[in-house]
Amino acid sequence: MTKRLRIAFMGSPGIALGVLEALIAAGHEIACVYSQPPRPAGRGQKMTPTAVHAFAEARGLEVRTPKSLKKPDEQAAFAALGLDAAVVVAYGLILPQPILDAPRLGCLNMHASILPRWRGAAPIQRAIMAGDAETGVDAMMMEAGLDTGPVLASVRTPITREDTAGTLHDRLAALAAELAPRALSGLADGSLKPAAQTEDGMTYAAKISSGDQRIDWTRPAAEIDCRIRGLAPAPGAWCEADLGQGPVRLKLLFSELTDLYNLAPPGTLLDDRLAVACGDGRAVRLLRLQKPGGKPLDARDFLAGSPLAAGQVIG
Repeated sequence: MTKRLRIAFMGSPGIALGVLEALIAAGHEIACVYSQPPRPAGRGQKMTPTAVHAFAEARGLEVRTPKSLKKPDEQAAFAALGLDAAVVVAYGLILPQPILDAPRLGCLNMHASILPRWRGAAPIQRAIMAGDAETGVDAMMMEAGLDTGPVLASVRTPITREDTAGTLHDRLAALAAELAPRALSGLADGSLKPAAQTEDGMTYAAKISSGDQRIDWTRPAAEIDCRIRGLAPAPGAWCEADLGQGPVRLKLLFSELTDLYNLAPPGTLLDDRLAVACGDGRAVRLLRLQKPGGKPLDARDFLAGSPLAAGQVIG
């Protein structure tokens, strides 16, 4: 590190924790941590702080949880911190221009894609669901547009057929933690120069909706496999199956493509090991599932207590 900087950290979920830890370890002064307000969680609906909030509070850092940064008093309080920079990781609030302008060096966002591909809320899930071969983390200077700012530094990683949104999330979190201190130091000493994004190849990573989750077995097998892995472990893709007492919703948590080719109707189980016919004549094998109220099970354990056999159709 070339210089100790006074920074605000702005983040909410677990993916942001590694970056905050890395900035602390690098010796930067954390003037304040901003996070989403506590929300009801669990069976008792107890007000629960975000992962970043809990982490920061446990380490004696000041935490602020405004519902919005649009009010002049919030903007004045932010400006009064006298920041060199702000580092943003999955914060969840829009930063108005007065917030963006307040730090001397600006606001640096760690975004989980290679921009301009997958601007928006769900870049990790959308990259897998689209069958992308690689993704990564960009250190981006923030501006008023949605993930449109110039990129300071990047790191890339392949997306494999074994990846789920969960495994890719963890890998990208580690990469972001490695990249953030380097990008911040490069910004401060001028050794890294922001490069403007082009609009070529721009895609939008829309927030995952309930309509994304139900599997349509008439779609091609590769697309279905990517959707299942891209939505796992949460919120999870799903289908309906009759386990002997009427249809139930099964959460599908992992799958793989098979070499089977069959012209059976889409959704037909082709063997007793959960290979499912898809719309292009190929098949996806379900490897990890979860019944309502149950725990996630590997296919072998699932089948030990659930009557699904070749010839049955799931929807």
